[in-house]
Amino acid sequence: MSVVAAEQVPGGAAPPRRRILAQAWFDLRSMLRNGEQLLLTIILPLLVLIGLTTSDVVELGDGPRAGLATAGVLALALISTSFTGQAIGTGFDRRAGLLRLLGTTPLGRGGLMAGRVLAILAVEVIQVVLLGGAGLLLGGDAEPAGIAPAIVAGILGTAAFTALGLLLAGTLRAEAVLALANLIWVLLLAGGGVVLAAHRMGVAGSVIELLPSAALGDAMRATLIDGQWPWSDLIVLAVWAMAGTAAVVRWFRWT
Repeated sequence: MSVVAAEQVPGGAAPPRRRILAQAWFDLRSMLRNGEQLLLTIILPLLVLIGLTTSDVVELGDGPRAGLATAGVLALALISTSFTGQAIGTGFDRRAGLLRLLGTTPLGRGGLMAGRVLAILAVEVIQVVLLGGAGLLLGGDAEPAGIAPAIVAGILGTAAFTALGLLLAGTLRAEAVLALANLIWVLLLAGGGVVLAAHRMGVAGSVIELLPSAALGDAMRATLIDGQWPWSDLIVLAVWAMAGTAAVVRWFRWT
């Protein structure tokens, strides 16, 4: 008996690991083939990176400009994929009945969500390679000691924004999700502490610092520029991730 046959479960369905990986591969290809997704996850962050490094219109703060811009844009890219893209894609899949259909297959709802999370992480790896490489070419640099805490911050940020994206997609109509997700992306870019540190935003900074966008942006700058473990930002991201997950479990509607 082959290994594949031995792993089969009753009914002929593939084992859970294989089902999840297959769903992740399907979602990954769909995201990479979608022109709007590529615009949101790669092209727009790259344009923001080039604009911030080649122009001094926006004061990014103390430190190497290219490095600060790269750290902020990496945070922006993670938000683009885990929140905006995920919310829009899931919202329209929900409207089309795809979520309900897949939830009744051997993949199950948990497998569907696990596959999508894996696809998001795969896209984010591509974003880090492309945008990080572009940042290096533009003169940026990363502190080696900050790579590990940056990965932790990225994972917590992904968890928080994926939960928030699913909450949006699972409670509103697809058209409302499309409009609101794009609007939130623009607002976070402009004043969410992503590319510009919250403490540089005057009296509103103390409130903005509590947003997951500011925590992720500050964490990326602290790790990649200074090589620090930004514990307060990591705690903020963890709280948002747990609260968002609890809200998804409570209010997400599959139909």
